[in-house]
Amino acid sequence: MPQPSSDARSWAPPLSRTLYAAATALQAVGQGRSLTDALAQVEAPLRPGAQALGFHAMRQWGWADEVAAELVRKSPGPLLDALLRIALTLLRPTDKAVPGMPAYAPHTVVDQAVEAAAGARKLASYKGLLNACLRRFLREHEALEQAVAQRPRARWNHPEWWIDRLRQDHPDRWQELLEAANLPAPLTLRVNRRRASREQVLQAFHAEGIAADPTGQDGLALAEPRPVMQLPGFDAGWWSVQDAGAQLAAPLLAPRDGMRVLDACAAPGGKTAHLLELADVELLALDADAQRLERVGQNLDRLGLRGSGVSLKQGDAADPAAWWDGRPYDAVLADVPCTASGIVRRHPDIRWLRRADDVARTAALQARIADALWTTVARGGRLLYVTCSIFPAEGEAQAAAFQRRHPDAQRLPAPGQLLPVAIGATPAAQHDGFFYALFAKQS
Repeated sequence: MPQPSSDARSWAPPLSRTLYAAATALQAVGQGRSLTDALAQVEAPLRPGAQALGFHAMRQWGWADEVAAELVRKSPGPLLDALLRIALTLLRPTDKAVPGMPAYAPHTVVDQAVEAAAGARKLASYKGLLNACLRRFLREHEALEQAVAQRPRARWNHPEWWIDRLRQDHPDRWQELLEAANLPAPLTLRVNRRRASREQVLQAFHAEGIAADPTGQDGLALAEPRPVMQLPGFDAGWWSVQDAGAQLAAPLLAPRDGMRVLDACAAPGGKTAHLLELADVELLALDADAQRLERVGQNLDRLGLRGSGVSLKQGDAADPAAWWDGRPYDAVLADVPCTASGIVRRHPDIRWLRRADDVARTAALQARIADALWTTVARGGRLLYVTCSIFPAEGEAQAAAFQRRHPDAQRLPAPGQLLPVAIGATPAAQHDGFFYALFAKQS
């Protein structure tokens, strides 16, 4: 799955314009679009600030929603709802800095939010209401905090179904998982050993005053996130952005020179690239989304990995008849679609986009894909089943059911469920949530 490079560090445009841009993006999230896609529509000068505001607000959306309901009994519309909630998260007293954002005095936030409403045709008539709500919050914030403190959505900033599911699935760690999900994720890179050594990249970073520490076999975790295109070695293809937990996938599949490899559900290409960095293989990168597949190609080009043995093809992983040439694969990476519940630190909108029935829906899709891909695996070959989920219905339950359906599937050692590590850990020790199950097809 894709991960953002970082929360933006700062922005030049007036706060009012940035607030409005962020509000339009979060309105789109409320209509079912991902925050990443919505931010892509924001004009470039405003995008870094809108991203920082959007990420910050999404991590406190449950609290902001409950407080807003105390301030406004009847919603004037989704755009003003979004603007009000973003402003509330900026006004909420805290001793923690907001990643990527300069500090603003409360009166500045109120004035700039009202100015954002005044300058928008759809919101101008509500500027008085917005001003009154925000100033009331400043006067009564302690009472308002107390009024919503015991409501699960406000306390944990997740939908109640998600909270209930984690409590059921992880009874000893559900609170820790919810708290960790509200922390910004570190910027973690994977060094492209075809282009540079980790020591070479570290030296280049240190020369620029960029603190980073090794993690895993080829990873580097930055002490503080930075815009990736400003880091040494980006254009030269020295490294890719990839969470430390995701960096386990390619080594688990253990590609060797000459192997025939399939990366199903390949976009955006992080694991595809890692496989090609580890061995000279004949590789097919498959994805159902043509635009996302194009991004795979762009990433491989930047990294210098798009050789003659690499093919990209659009296709449905659950329907091999439409794209498979019939020659078995020695190794198949099945990084299947899931709820992405393990990567909500990097994509805080995910929790608000998902619905309770999505878990069963994605689990059914995962089973279809895994069964279909198993037919393409050579005797003696391997299939690695991966999800970026912390729900067992998408992990261990799937792996066990797959093995029951396929008596010729021998389960090999793999990490299984990796729960996110964040609270109290250094950036180099942190990772997102993943599930890994490795199977060999018996001869």
